[in-house]
Amino acid sequence: MLKSLWAFAAILTVLVAPTVAMAQDVNLLSRDGSISISGNFLSFDGEFYRVETDLGVLTVDSSGVRCEGPGCPDLDGYYAQIRLSGDTKGTRTLLPALITAFALRNGYTVATNSPSETQRSMILTDAENDITVGEFLLFDTSSAEGFADLVSENTDMVLSLRKVAPKEMVLAYEAGVGDLSDPLRARVVALDGLVPVVSRSNIVHGLSLSELSAIYRGTVTNWQEIGGADAPIVAHLMRDDLQDGSEFRRMILGHGVQIAEAAVTLHDRYDSLVAAIEQDPYALGLGRMSEGGTVKPVGLSGACGFEARAAASDIKSEDYPLTRPVFLYTPAHRLPKLAREFLSFVVSPAAQIVVARTDFVDQGVDELSFRDQGWRFANAISHAGEEITLEDLQSVTGTLQGAKRLTLGFRFEGGSTTLDAQSRSNVHLLAELLEAGVYDGQSLTFAGFSDGEGRATINAALSKRRAEAVLKAVRQAMGEAFEADRVTLSAEGFGEAMPLACDDVEWGRSLNRRVEVWVKSSS
Repeated sequence: MLKSLWAFAAILTVLVAPTVAMAQDVNLLSRDGSISISGNFLSFDGEFYRVETDLGVLTVDSSGVRCEGPGCPDLDGYYAQIRLSGDTKGTRTLLPALITAFALRNGYTVATNSPSETQRSMILTDAENDITVGEFLLFDTSSAEGFADLVSENTDMVLSLRKVAPKEMVLAYEAGVGDLSDPLRARVVALDGLVPVVSRSNIVHGLSLSELSAIYRGTVTNWQEIGGADAPIVAHLMRDDLQDGSEFRRMILGHGVQIAEAAVTLHDRYDSLVAAIEQDPYALGLGRMSEGGTVKPVGLSGACGFEARAAASDIKSEDYPLTRPVFLYTPAHRLPKLAREFLSFVVSPAAQIVVARTDFVDQGVDELSFRDQGWRFANAISHAGEEITLEDLQSVTGTLQGAKRLTLGFRFEGGSTTLDAQSRSNVHLLAELLEAGVYDGQSLTFAGFSDGEGRATINAALSKRRAEAVLKAVRQAMGEAFEADRVTLSAEGFGEAMPLACDDVEWGRSLNRRVEVWVKSSS
């Protein structure tokens, strides 16, 4: 029977564990009527049906069957309908900009309307042939609500400003959405930064991540304890930042740490958080670079004198410790062709030009001159350990002098040699630029650096291995068709010779473990 079914349906895939269909709304019949699949209709993407049956959720090629029953879609008037749910700022500004650019790139016109305050419809039309190509439905929710919508099959994609939380991954897997920890399920479409913000009248200009942690844990409660006025600290936080996948959890509060809701005011919308801080000179909140507002951003300081402020170039290179990739999560099942084409577009260099025109930070690659990095070399000299010699510092400057640093950088998941999500995205961006000939006739040096833990000689060897691993990943992403003689690629390891941050705390050490890319003319 299965052989016959494959012959007629072409593709039949069991996507989840067997379940019992709640209702048999459709009946898919092979063209000769000998094979029948009955079940609860889930979706149709223009090419394939998804049906919940006694065998589980099946995906069936529509060219091999005919559909009968009240759940069957209207094939004559069919057009793809793609639902996107998630972060409000992203669904209101970033996604509409990307959808519009995608439509124009393909020669479609776009008509936008708002059925409700939290929903927008963008209809794409092929004007020349007077055909509706598809509709994008955007729902203003949050990262958490977006994942809930994905689990309940109320959305096709989730725009999230954090990684999926472990409990959300479990629910998604059990619901047949797939393994959301798989890098193929999460595309980085833009960047953002988590920024401490206070009232403009507050005299504090810098806080360390340790101080922020103490404030949100409730062990520091007065501004005077951290260099401010003698007044109680009133802490504010977005509710979604309490999820385990957030940068707040990873870099500030810690996983599993509970905070008393009475000590912190939680917000579901960013505008309410900003309004609360604007009205209270002793309030503190964690904002976002993409949101802005009439509040004062506070820099991040370290015990060794290092200070970081959210800037586009530092967010692109992940030199800013609270960088936040903006993810577009998708389920494991097949999406309509229009959705797949859109997903290919949003991770392309062309899409980053669009992102740069929004309040988010694009992943477009900029070049920073050697002179622009002067503060880093000064920091390297000031904080060189006993094992770092003048010869080591001269090796760095001798190799990189005359080159320009690319703003894309490469960092690794905590305690592993696996590249983080933003770095994996950077691998493909750099590979596309190399394939397009952007760096033809030039030399690219993958420069590896380490933290100061352990012996300097071991760190130098480890940093070179990391640089070689990134170079290998970029080569693999380019494929065999790339002509290697067009550009010179090399890897160097400089160990702990140029720290970006303090080695006295884990977040500083994580910033120092990195691979940079420097480019200069081969002539």
